[in-house]
Amino acid sequence: MISNETKQRCDGLARRYPEKRSALIPMLHAVQAEVGHLSPEAIEWVAAALGLSAADVMSVASFYDMFNLERVGKHMIYVCHNLSCSLLGVERLIRHLENRLGIRMGETTPDGLITLKRMECLAACGTAPAIQIDGNFYEQVTPQILDDLLDRLRDGRLHAMGKGPDGMSGR
Repeated sequence: MISNETKQRCDGLARRYPEKRSALIPMLHAVQAEVGHLSPEAIEWVAAALGLSAADVMSVASFYDMFNLERVGKHMIYVCHNLSCSLLGVERLIRHLENRLGIRMGETTPDGLITLKRMECLAACGTAPAIQIDGNFYEQVTPQILDDLLDRLRDGRLHAMGKGPDGMSGR
């Protein structure tokens, strides 16, 4: 389940902090990066490694949108749905994504490639609507930009961190 390399990395994280509990979020990131999501077994392992209860670990893992408690697709598309994005048409973009991919928010495509999720805020109020794909931010998104991004994602041409749909650096 969790490789020795990740276990060693987590041990190093726990030693880095005066109070082991402070390593919880970095450890959850490390485990999720390897496993793909935070399974009940992963939650138990992190809890034991930090001397916490599984309920303590789960309370943190379930609070943050960045942690996945179920299997997700190879690619994550987060759609900001705060007030600015909503006022500037994000619901239209969400419908477009759902129709194009044949899934609803919170679901994964049947091929396991893409999971759609809502995110409360991507800190792009001045350039809304905004989405995030695998850590890359895209702002002032239109249905046409979404189509281009999805085509590039499916073809394996969308992968450079921080590159926008025009190839320019994002954030």
